[in-house]
Amino acid sequence: MAFTVTVQPGKYQPSEFQTSLCNVCSDCSTCCYGFWCFPCLGCSIASAMDECCMCGNTMAMRSVYRTKYNIKGSMSKAFSEWMLLCHCGNT
Repeated sequence: MAFTVTVQPGKYQPSEFQTSLCNVCSDCSTCCYGFWCFPCLGCSIASAMDECCMCGNTMAMRSVYRTKYNIKGSMSKAFSEWMLLCHCGNT
């Protein structure tokens, strides 16, 4: 008999991100850090998760973050969020 794991064991309850993608006023210091040095912010996030600094601003890192902290979402959700972030600065 085969079993499918639908919920990973861990210390975090399923949740959403603490702030929405465009909620820049709730954490002004992180917002400013990302605005003036987006690669540095990505590196800080990757380093805090014991990942390669070059992986910080990627869709894969967002998925790893979701998995590590049990944040609701999927690969397609991570991809759409990542694409939005990539194109936000170009408008």
